[in-house]
Order: sequence, then structure tokens, then C-alpha cells
Amino acid sequence: MFRTRLLSSIVLVILIASVLLLGGPVLFLFTLFVALKAFFEMTKATKVRGASQKVCLLEIFGALGVLGYYGVIYFANTETYIMLTITLTIVAILFVYVFTFPKYEANQIMAAIFSFIYAPIMLAYLYLTRNLENGIYIVWLIFISSWICDTCAYLVGMAIGKHKLAPVLSPKKSIEGGIGGIAGAALVGLVYAFILKRIGVSQGNLLWVFPVISAIGAMISQVGDLAASAIKRNFGIKDYGRLIPGHGGIMDRFDSVIFTAPMIYYLAVLLLK
Repeated sequence: MFRTRLLSSIVLVILIASVLLLGGPVLFLFTLFVALKAFFEMTKATKVRGASQKVCLLEIFGALGVLGYYGVIYFANTETYIMLTITLTIVAILFVYVFTFPKYEANQIMAAIFSFIYAPIMLAYLYLTRNLENGIYIVWLIFISSWICDTCAYLVGMAIGKHKLAPVLSPKKSIEGGIGGIAGAALVGLVYAFILKRIGVSQGNLLWVFPVISAIGAMISQVGDLAASAIKRNFGIKDYGRLIPGHGGIMDRFDSVIFTAPMIYYLAVLLLK
């Protein structure tokens, strides 16, 4: 199991690094794929499709909404069109609810809307961050704040963790591990900023901005991890999927990235001027 998980992690890191470096259409298509997969994992987990339903209009309109949202981001990235796409998707799901009543329950409608907003919309900030000025450098903070934080939290928690962070939800996570994850992400952010300064990247004061962004992102990423775990607990599932051997589904591996991506984007916009 450990070997499978390790090999999957190596392949995933290489894949992520490649698409982030390439950016443009390659990163866009990758992000769209991840968003759609996450959407369907969430609709399955939250039982949007009834056990006896072969075709689920809520999933169909939700997926069309994801495609429309990403299409707007790629071709006409304006706030008006983005909000219009989100609004039309929610309205379309409610149309299905009304005109097929009582085929779908209210909890299925709310789960469908949540599945559309939760992962797909927030994951889009991975692509949007890469498109910022110097985004090719900034976008790595998303993964420093999530995956580096996760690794550091695990190591520190194993070494000195005594006080439970969320004892009912995730008994293995500790407060010491959480602090270690934040500190580790901040330290890596500082080292990364120093390297960028050495190669001539001069946007903003990176030596304090990157550690701050990484630390805040790391705090948020841990909430994202726990939020995805809470949903699994509520619906009695172990993993969201089996796409990534040893890890589970997209939601299992990108749960913290979902929260971190928009946070890094807006912090970069505010602090790197």
C-alpha cells in the first residue's frame, strides 16, 4: 500500500509540475478535467443521483454549468459573465426541481448546487493564479500551502503530537502537527522567495510576502482537508473515488488545494503590488 501511494505521489507531482510549467491550454484542460471529476465524485458522495435513477438531470445541468463556467474563464474572463454562468446553473438546477417534481428531493437539489460550487469553482483559481503577473512563480504557493503543509503536519504530528486538533472528526491530527504544517509551509515559502530573488524575480517584497501567504494558505488548507473528511463521515464513505491508486479520488488528493487555490490568488493580488 505504501509503495503504491508513494509511486502515485511521484507520478502526480511530475504531472502537476508539468502542467503548471506549461500553463495555457494544457493547464486549463487539466483543471477542467479535475473540476469535472471532483463534481461527479461529490454528486456521488452526496447521493445527488437516486439509487433507482439511471439518468440524473441534476448532474447533467451541473456538469454543463461547470463546462460553461470554465469556458467563460478561458474565453471571456469578466466578473459579469462569470456570475451570470453561476446564476444560470443554479436556476437551471431549480428548474429541474420544479418541473420534474417530485422526482428529486430538496436535499438532492442542495447537494447538486453545493457540488457545482464547492470544488469546480474554487479549483478554477489554480488556472487563474497561473495567469497572474509572474503567475508561473506564484502558483507553486498553492501546493506549498497544501501538500508541503500536509507533509510537515504529518511528520511533526508523528514526532511530538499529543493534543488532538479535531478528535471526533480526525483523531490522528494534532494541534502540534497543525502548527508544524503552518511553520513548514512558511519556511519553504521563505526559501522559495529567496531562490526567486536570487534569479531576479522582483515583484513585491517576496521575502515576507511569500512566507505570509504560505502560512495563511496552510491554515486554510487544513480546514479544507477536514471539511472533505467531514463530508465523507456524514455520508459513510471511505474515499471519494479510486482514480489515484493509494490516495482515492480527486477530492481525496485535492481537498486542501480546493480551499488554498482561491486564498493564494486573492492574497497574491492584494499583497504583490
